[in-house]
Amino acid sequence: MSIVLVGSTSGSVTLQEPAVAGTSVLTLPVGTGTAVVNGVNSAVVSGTAVASTSGTSIDFTGIPSWVKRITVMFNGVSTSGSSGWILQIGAGSVDATSYTSHAVYTGVSTGGSSATTGYVIVPALAGVGTNSYTGTNVLTIISSNTWVQSNAASLAQEAQLYAIIGAGSKTLSGTLDRIRITTLNGTDTFDAGSINILYE
Repeated sequence: MSIVLVGSTSGSVTLQEPAVAGTSVLTLPVGTGTAVVNGVNSAVVSGTAVASTSGTSIDFTGIPSWVKRITVMFNGVSTSGSSGWILQIGAGSVDATSYTSHAVYTGVSTGGSSATTGYVIVPALAGVGTNSYTGTNVLTIISSNTWVQSNAASLAQEAQLYAIIGAGSKTLSGTLDRIRITTLNGTDTFDAGSINILYE
């Protein structure tokens, strides 16, 4: 036996029982959203790419309360000065305190930076204004409103290439709804590239 649900304008959905004996149960979760069908996960939502070519920060707001993982993607991003970069999260407003975060770079030289004002995504590195940063930062909720972060990226500084890795954690007082990418000094401006997010 099959059940056919006909759309209000066009198309239909058919619920088909398996071709073997036995009882099958389909339990729908409480809430709203879109089901995963044949490996196509429409629950992964892409934001709108933002040109990181001006301003001292790039914000993504309106992140839904059901989100458990966020991927922040950078493509050829650069700033005007030598300050390191941080990623901040918030619930209602951006939170700039009580992060535990560290990132390191390795290449022709090595080094690193720590911060409590945000997740370090680019350590302070001489000449960072001439750099091109490409990679991803992943934020995952581990419990309640505690978010852990990891990043992996490449950094091109003139003729030199560096690899960057980092990690951190932060507990918010409420449900995450926004992300900000800015610099440690808060004054260097973005001058190249683009940034986008995926959330699920």
